[in-house]
Amino acid sequence: MSKRLLTKYLSDLKKAELEEQLMDLYLRFPVVKEYYDFVFNPKEDKLLQEAKIKISNEYFPLRRKRPKARRSVAQKYIKHFAKLGVEPHVVGDLMFFNLEIAQTYETNRNLPDAFYKSMLRSFTEAVQYVSINGLLPDFKNRIVTYYTTTQARNWLFGEEFNRALDMLD
Repeated sequence: MSKRLLTKYLSDLKKAELEEQLMDLYLRFPVVKEYYDFVFNPKEDKLLQEAKIKISNEYFPLRRKRPKARRSVAQKYIKHFAKLGVEPHVVGDLMFFNLEIAQTYETNRNLPDAFYKSMLRSFTEAVQYVSINGLLPDFKNRIVTYYTTTQARNWLFGEEFNRALDMLD
């Protein structure tokens, strides 16, 4: 169904019918329930803490022996936060938390090239996000600290990290 047809259909409904359909959607689909729960009671701090715990558990697990170190877990939360309409500052904080925890994990480990490439991608996305949303003053120290550490440790793709930083100018 196209957006135009849906608009026409909804405009033909009476208020009670529309309320009934919305309630049905709310009860049937967890995504709709989660959206309305967030809209009417946005507990961004709670969501952020839950996401940080899950991400840190990827690199420093509490229940299993070996870390999975999957970038996709953080990306899933970042995408979810964007869908919910979470404050851009919170999303930026989560992006840099992911980078920082991964950088801590990398210390004194021999990791595959794919790890460094994925961190480069995450860094580039975080820098772009911060820049687009006008949050550079709030995140400049974290950006510089992360970049300096990658250069000091001679991470792979050092030149690409430099190019990502050049996007800010």
